[in-house]
Amino acid sequence: PCCPLQVIRPEPCGVCGSRIRFGKTAIKCCQCQLLLHTKCQEQCPSTCAPQPHHRSWPREGVLADFAPSTPPLVPALVVQCVTEVETRGLTETGLYRVPGAEQLVREWKRRLLRAGGALPALSSVPDIHVVCGVLKDFLRGLKEPLVTYSLHPAFLRAAGEQGSQSGVWPQEGAASALTLIPGATTDILDDAACDTALRHVVSKLPRANRDTLAFLMMHLLRVSRSPDCKMDVLNLSRVFGPTLVGHSSANPTPVAIMEDTPRQCKVMARLLSLPPDFWRGFVEPEQENLVPV
Repeated sequence: PCCPLQVIRPEPCGVCGSRIRFGKTAIKCCQCQLLLHTKCQEQCPSTCAPQPHHRSWPREGVLADFAPSTPPLVPALVVQCVTEVETRGLTETGLYRVPGAEQLVREWKRRLLRAGGALPALSSVPDIHVVCGVLKDFLRGLKEPLVTYSLHPAFLRAAGEQGSQSGVWPQEGAASALTLIPGATTDILDDAACDTALRHVVSKLPRANRDTLAFLMMHLLRVSRSPDCKMDVLNLSRVFGPTLVGHSSANPTPVAIMEDTPRQCKVMARLLSLPPDFWRGFVEPEQENLVPV
């Protein structure tokens, strides 16, 4: 819940970044301590991001090292980047495909990691592609991808990654996006069996990985439905497959990297084919940890 209070020491608003002046009434989240103008309450992120126990996050680690202590276990950095992208990025062509300025991406990622849970407002970043770059770089820099090394083979099997390499593109309009991955293997399982198997293996992920994957899948589905972004499931699978699915070890061989690329895309496309309600079940049961509007 949020409670109103009178500001004694001027502090920046957690939503718009502008300073809340002395004596003004503000709103503070009792869960994550986010302070904001009363007028900014409607723009507040829907998922609460409790502050971690440490003053800052480590430079690198597994996802759980950045996750809050209360569910849903989605790192505040991920929540804030996604919220900012959905606030002003869903009309941008090539979202997540067009790169942001590399120096700005590195600088903002550094600032966010140093800030820990008390994140600076991303509304001051003029280029939304920089925010996208920060999110991708954070996920890419994890010591282990969201699909863990131990479960990587199970995800491949669940996505129907069995059989021989086809490398054949179907005729236009002849198949769904799931079969449009160049170099993907022939499907052994039908779609229903793949969905069932994927649901099972997703549930086996560590909770922080599972919750964050669910949060990102719901976000990417919204991106794929935006006609302005021109980023369908196939494009998003190409961008996020290597980052979220990754490899079965921390040091894959050059041959493994080459062979894994189409498999990563196919797993990603299969994950995006699961209905939003499946993913929503992991991040929205904890209603008390969502910031009320």
